[in-house]
This record gives sequence, C-alpha cells and structure tokens, in this order.
Amino acid sequence: MWRTVLFDLDGTLTDSAPGITNSVAHALAHFGIHAEPKELIKFIGPPLNESLPEFYGFSPEQTAEAVTVFREYFMEKGWLENAPYPGIGALLSELKAAGLRLMVATSKPEVQAVRVLEHFELADHFERICGAPAGNEDGARKSAVIRTALRYAEDLSNVVMVGDRRHDVEGAHEAGIPCIGVLYGYGGREELEQAGAAFIAEDMAALKEMLL
Repeated sequence: MWRTVLFDLDGTLTDSAPGITNSVAHALAHFGIHAEPKELIKFIGPPLNESLPEFYGFSPEQTAEAVTVFREYFMEKGWLENAPYPGIGALLSELKAAGLRLMVATSKPEVQAVRVLEHFELADHFERICGAPAGNEDGARKSAVIRTALRYAEDLSNVVMVGDRRHDVEGAHEAGIPCIGVLYGYGGREELEQAGAAFIAEDMAALKEMLL
C-alpha cells in the first residue's frame, strides 16, 4: 500500500517523556514556575514556541529564553533520559527489508534528532532524518518538517506519516498525506481520531500489519 513511511520521533520511535518533561520543568523553574514533570506530558510533540504560549501564556521574548534554557538541559542530560520503544528496532529492520523507504519527520531540532537516533543505533534504518532547522521557528512546524521529507519521496501518493499526537495528524493533512496514529505513545484515541487520523494502531504489532 505504501512505499515511503515517515516516522515521528518522540512518542513513536522513543519513549522520551522523562527527558522532555524534565527539560520543560527546568525551563519553567527558570521563571519561578514549579511544575511536576508528570504534569508536562502535553509538551511532548508540538514545538515549544507553540506550547509555551498556549499553556503558560509566555510572550515571544519569554518563549525564546525558555527554549534556550530547555535546550541547555536537554543537550546535557535530557536526551539521555530516553529509550527506544521495545521492538522498534526489529520493526524498522523488517520494514526496510520489505523494501519500504523510511524517513524521520520530527519537530525536534534536527541536530538533536540525529544525535538521539545515532546513540540508540536507529539512524541507519532511515534514508533521511528531517527535523527543525536551527533558529527557524516556522521550520519547526510539523507540516514544514513533513514537507521537507517529502522532497525526497518519489511518489506522494504512496507516502504515510506515523505519529502519536494530533500535531502529527494535522501536519500530515496540511502536507497532503494520510497519518497512522499509534496508541503506544503519548496521544490517546480520542485525540487522534478528532484530528482525523486515517488509521489507528493499537500497538506495534498492529502498526506492522498496517505497513506490511
């Protein structure tokens, strides 16, 4: 059915909740705001320059400062507070062996995405790793990252996005491709269905069946 598969990173390939929520908590503490990491799961997925104003009313200046503080923590500690989902490496190997072209499309800065995937020995599965360009807020939007990845696809009629949050689904729609929503990540069925996911995969086994 599909020839090219774009994967989200956080919540789809790796369980990155501890690193991201700890980084957000650190950034909020910089502004005197106390928040427990478990309260910050909602920050996984969308770019910080969207979620900080949405959830805490940050001004553009505060947002820029918070993003800097977030990245300082994340680059030192947060990226290692992370782990691939069990079985994801085997799934990627099977998909690649079946002839599917695999790419990553993440709102995470590209340099961080590459670092994480190389550390966990997942990078070699992917033909392209597309993330947010440094210093480009518009480029961090999910649809922008997906469109970047689509430049390398041969036929847009057989490309699908795989992600766990509504931002993946909405970004895929804006870029003109369908999205499979996965329930083993951080978004729930209601969120993914309301966003318009073409398919819902209950678990990794269901995802494998859909893609193969």
